[in-house]
Amino acid sequence: MKILKKLLLFAGLFLMIQTASAQLRIEVVGGGATQIPVAIVPFRAEEGLAQRLTPVVAADLARSGLFKVVDPGGMNPVPHEPEQLNYPQWRARGADAVVIGSVSKAADGRYDIRFRVMDAVKQTQIAGFVYFATESQLRLTAHKIADVIYEKLTGDMGVFATRITYVVKRGTRYELHVADADGFGAQSVLSSNEPIISPAWSPDGTRLAYVSFEQKKPIVYVQSLTTGGRQAVAAFRGSNSAPAWSPDGRKLAVTLTRDGGSQMFLINADGSGSPARLTQSTAIDTEANFAPDGQSILFTSDRGGGPQIYRIPVSGGTPQRVTFEGSYNVSPHHSPDGKSFTFIQRNGGRFNVAVQDFATRQVQVLTEGGVDESPSFAPNSKIILYATVVGGRGILAAVSSDGRVKQRFTADVGDAREPAWSPVVNK
Repeated sequence: MKILKKLLLFAGLFLMIQTASAQLRIEVVGGGATQIPVAIVPFRAEEGLAQRLTPVVAADLARSGLFKVVDPGGMNPVPHEPEQLNYPQWRARGADAVVIGSVSKAADGRYDIRFRVMDAVKQTQIAGFVYFATESQLRLTAHKIADVIYEKLTGDMGVFATRITYVVKRGTRYELHVADADGFGAQSVLSSNEPIISPAWSPDGTRLAYVSFEQKKPIVYVQSLTTGGRQAVAAFRGSNSAPAWSPDGRKLAVTLTRDGGSQMFLINADGSGSPARLTQSTAIDTEANFAPDGQSILFTSDRGGGPQIYRIPVSGGTPQRVTFEGSYNVSPHHSPDGKSFTFIQRNGGRFNVAVQDFATRQVQVLTEGGVDESPSFAPNSKIILYATVVGGRGILAAVSSDGRVKQRFTADVGDAREPAWSPVVNK
């Protein structure tokens, strides 16, 4: 599985930044038990925009599986201000909330975008925001609007304005992509004739750490997504793999074989200084993931005979085993709220995404696929992105942390693997 794949040899890697030819398409294959009915009224004067806002907002909400989008068509006049709303008509259509807004040109040439979220039951305003955006920022602004609606109506943070990274294989070619959370705007930031694995986002969302073998050995690189520049930060003797960022962005936990076995070390993210050894065993210790508070690390180890998940303080000490159900548990990833972690559990011959609560140690298996891997939490701790195989083809998928909402991300061509969800950043 994943631990073994990280020991593959690569060659012929070269840097390339270009717009990807295929976007991801997202299909909702399972919805929430209760969906919030909301109407998204076309904003005044958005028809002439290069990117209309309300279709993106509606698509975001529908894709989450938590909302039922009510058809806003046929209203006369079309409401853009609160006093224009005929609440009984919207209630007759089943809408609990109505989103209205307008677009105008500001003096500096940007678009002045105003919207309100109205409670159709209480006939009151839930939220009202103003955004200023350039033409190139219209789609991002739509995602931000969807985030506001999501948060106000569910109580949880929205993540539509975040990004994801993943690897696509096209024939014999591999590309590391970065895309919006809805799969739009995919860009290839790395390309190779050999596999690319283990991308990890920096906490500020401006850099990716990954492993390449362009020097005929595994080396950990950090690459800027703003400049395209990159730096080798772990190029020690033997294997350098499985990078994970500390919450402050200053450190990386990596797996090195410089001393003869696969052990975890802490290094500076800029490559300076010497590595500090974190684990001391004759086992394979790998796949580190920092706790949100930066005080401890989850990792995979076979020190007990089979792969299980352990936790160790960042300051060092004796690791404590945290998974006990099943004989094979790997690839841990903390939830951003620090309450749980997701991982891959083998059930018979199947590898599934699971989540375990830290306080109760209760484990819930969330998926039913056969070869799931690389689970990654969304910044709101409510969704887990992972890789799987459907019909012999590698795709990305997502499942809510309660297992109710399921999505599939597919590309027109190629297999998608190795996903990671970005943090929330201003961009």
